[in-house]
Amino acid sequence: MTFKRPYSAGLAALAVGLFAATAAYAEPTVNKGDNAWMLTSTVLVLLMTIPGLALFYGGLVRSKNMLSVLMQVFYTVCIVVILWALYGYSLAFTGGSDFIGGFSKAFLIGVTPDSKAATFSVDANIAELVYVCFQMTFAAITPALIVGAFAERMKFSAVALFIPLWVTLIYFPIAHMVWYWAGPDAISDAVKALAAAGDAAAKTAAQAKLDEVNADAGWVFKKGAIDFAGGTVVHINAGIAGLVGALLIGKRTGYGKDLMAPHSLTMSMIGASLLWVGWFGFNAGSNLEANGGAALAMTNSFVATAAAALSWMFAEWIIKGHPSVLGAISGAVAGLVAVTPAAGYSGPMGAIVLGLVVGVVCLFFCTVIKNALGYDDSLDVFGVHCIGGIVGALGTGILVNPALGGAGIMDYTTGKIADYDFAAQMVSQTWGVCTTLVWSGVGSAILYKVVDVIVGLRANIETEREGLDITEHTERAYNM
Repeated sequence: MTFKRPYSAGLAALAVGLFAATAAYAEPTVNKGDNAWMLTSTVLVLLMTIPGLALFYGGLVRSKNMLSVLMQVFYTVCIVVILWALYGYSLAFTGGSDFIGGFSKAFLIGVTPDSKAATFSVDANIAELVYVCFQMTFAAITPALIVGAFAERMKFSAVALFIPLWVTLIYFPIAHMVWYWAGPDAISDAVKALAAAGDAAAKTAAQAKLDEVNADAGWVFKKGAIDFAGGTVVHINAGIAGLVGALLIGKRTGYGKDLMAPHSLTMSMIGASLLWVGWFGFNAGSNLEANGGAALAMTNSFVATAAAALSWMFAEWIIKGHPSVLGAISGAVAGLVAVTPAAGYSGPMGAIVLGLVVGVVCLFFCTVIKNALGYDDSLDVFGVHCIGGIVGALGTGILVNPALGGAGIMDYTTGKIADYDFAAQMVSQTWGVCTTLVWSGVGSAILYKVVDVIVGLRANIETEREGLDITEHTERAYNM
């Protein structure tokens, strides 16, 4: 016996009607896969800092200063996490001006488990709290990088005051200038409204709205500079601040006379390896979606890093007659730095070339230039992060070219990859590099002077000779 459902066609028609009505007013949805990937990426970036960066730096200093470096990095993470939640996220990622956001999301007002953050695709969102935490880890690692430049000689009280001042007045504005924009959903909606406008008045109003949306972005972003995961915001920013600090604080007591070899390259190797693992969250996570873009960033983070490690190692082998573990891991970090702005824009072959170039360039700056100028950048923050970041930022402007295997730059007003213009893009990249160098360089110099007046920057000679672990923290890294 057959059972007929004469009402099935009517139900189908009703379902189609309801779907159409819903689609017309649908809110962008949160993709659970993207959300899960961003949760994972956030934890990976924290891994980069503690324990990764802490162990990498800690192994490179003398044993009497091991704990002081660990403490400085750990403190930096803790203080920045709190400041980010109180006002940092709001200043970096809300509208306000070209140079800094506002306080509309201070204390995370309005940021709930249901609120959404845009990705790089129209109508593809992630939970805003996940985005808050992801960007929080970027804000935490950036000032932590700086401490390597003045390691073994700066008082902890000075670090404790400098870090919150620097992240507030230097990092948050740079993050806003480079990364803040209205997002693809806002641009898409404005473009659709313009296309649907029926008369001249409506078109004028719609065009004005589109112009307003495009103007709602940071100053460097509007200059056309591209920075996928932080070549300017993180590495150039921290690197130039580190150099300024090293120059103002002065050389370590005994620098150039006493042996200041790393006390545990084993520890530094572990730290560098954790940095490489965590950097996949840094670079592939910056795609904000678990798609082919994330896969490209992951691939580039593999090949550029390996190429730079080999480049530094073989160059050192040729010049000094031996390859070193320190050279290999330093090269790997330089490769990670350089590929950071290019991770989602370059093709894999371009990333390999970038790694090969940056390994040699950073080796040159960490040896020849550093020795010629005589500054004491303890752990080569400037030579690796600032110089590597500059190479990466400028290289990104070249390698984004689709003709070279690059991904190109999406024009959200047309929904297509924009035509590549080498001269225009390199000018844009130069704007990003120079803005960061000037803002961070000048601003950091002022902040160091302020901190010096308030608490003093440098430990005294006796304290420095005895070691900051026991004099500043009354502890020893090793009791044997």
